[in-house]
Amino acid sequence: MAHSAFSQVPVAVAINSDSCLPRSLFKGSNVSFHNKLWTSSSPLECKIANSRISKQSVVCMSVQQASKPNIAVSPLILEDAKEPPLHLYKNKEPYTATIVSVERLVGPKAPGETCHIVIDHGGNVPYWEGQSYGVIPPGENPKKPGNPHNVRLYSIASTRYGDSFDGKTASLCVRRAVYYDPETGKEDPSKNGVCSNFLCDSKPGDKVQIAGPSGKIMLLPEENPNTTHIMIATGTGVAPFRGYLRRMFMENVPTFKFNGLAWLFLGVANSDSLLYDEEFSKYLQDHPENFRFDRALSREQKNRNGGKMYVQDKIEEYSDEIFKLLDEGAHIYFCGLKGMMPGIQDTLKKVAEGRGESWETKLSQLKKNKQWHVEVY
Repeated sequence: MAHSAFSQVPVAVAINSDSCLPRSLFKGSNVSFHNKLWTSSSPLECKIANSRISKQSVVCMSVQQASKPNIAVSPLILEDAKEPPLHLYKNKEPYTATIVSVERLVGPKAPGETCHIVIDHGGNVPYWEGQSYGVIPPGENPKKPGNPHNVRLYSIASTRYGDSFDGKTASLCVRRAVYYDPETGKEDPSKNGVCSNFLCDSKPGDKVQIAGPSGKIMLLPEENPNTTHIMIATGTGVAPFRGYLRRMFMENVPTFKFNGLAWLFLGVANSDSLLYDEEFSKYLQDHPENFRFDRALSREQKNRNGGKMYVQDKIEEYSDEIFKLLDEGAHIYFCGLKGMMPGIQDTLKKVAEGRGESWETKLSQLKKNKQWHVEVY
């Protein structure tokens, strides 16, 4: 079984506590992407609640924050850059960051374990929503003795201000990769994912080597605040979309006031596997005109043909509306396992042909218009 250190994980905010709300005043900020200098003289201080938490009652820091809309963020100088920061730290010269917290995101009936991991980069590795960090797990590369492990890319699951709203942290959404021997049915630790297990097993204060940030394809276009954004995720592919939605609905960013439509489709195995569900549900409650949320639970829901419900079935269900929005300039994003794309492409092609359109032509136009964003792994 996958290891879970639930009762030992510090949770960054207690229930009904405002101790983790950011101070509204931040002074003396200084930022530079290229010389990697970034300081703020008013750091956020949060109480750490060390109460024991059972698997049945997972309380994530993000859930409590979701009930506090329009949270002040700092330093706002992070809005000034015209281009996203890229490759500030190389794979061979990574930045040494610190683990702040590790929280199990899923319930007891979820297949596998997914964790929300907050990393303190001290403001030295800034990023934009939709970018990725490279993580280099400790130890030696078994295929290249004497060399470090290869870098693993993870989509960042927070806004540029991080979960503490002070621009000093980044969050990752990581599923523990576990290998089970098909003959014995037992876990084989020697074949488990090196990096995902390192991250999920890490404790507050542990050091982590990060490179990046990288990626431009999933950046959130903000020129028009009235744009529609259709986000399609499987599992941990929801990470960049969590960043988008926090920026749209949670943070008070003076230069970005979202007034369009954000529509999230999330595919997971069952209800216990839903990620950031309370956070997204809160947006649905507070912003019904600007946010839609559709879940595809493959082990609990049936599609119209009586089979398992996957994200492509939800897309087909709303296909007329989705195609209309795309024709009106909506952006569409896909993030998750690469195995999600063939089924989605087949569904979109079938829908297009049913409408008397050529999917190849439509897809070419979407790419040309930069409305099509895909990041799969």
